[in-house]
Amino acid sequence: QVQLVESGGGLVQPGGSLRLSCAVSGVNFSGYVTGWYRQSPGKQRELLATLSSAGSTYYTDSVKGRFTISRDNAKNTMYLQMNSLKPEDTAVYYCNLRSTFRTFWGQGTQVTVSS
Repeated sequence: QVQLVESGGGLVQPGGSLRLSCAVSGVNFSGYVTGWYRQSPGKQRELLATLSSAGSTYYTDSVKGRFTISRDNAKNTMYLQMNSLKPEDTAVYYCNLRSTFRTFWGQGTQVTVSS
């Protein structure tokens, strides 16, 4: 059974940083595209960043220069380093693992940016 377990969310002040982790089990992690999404109340789930097994990255404009996606294939873990956080970054953050035929999601972790 494939499981994606996120950690690292919480409450942080504006301008602060958080690092989200997503531990993957039950699948050969290295062959998948890893990604992070977020969803705020009343809004659609939004793609933030992706990182392919070849090292290609994508960032949505709102997080470029502030967020960094990474992965450790040996540990079957993906990360999202979030710096210069803003109140509008408040959301539930989800990790995602995707191939041509399969997609898996984490359970989500809450990130709240507030003073």
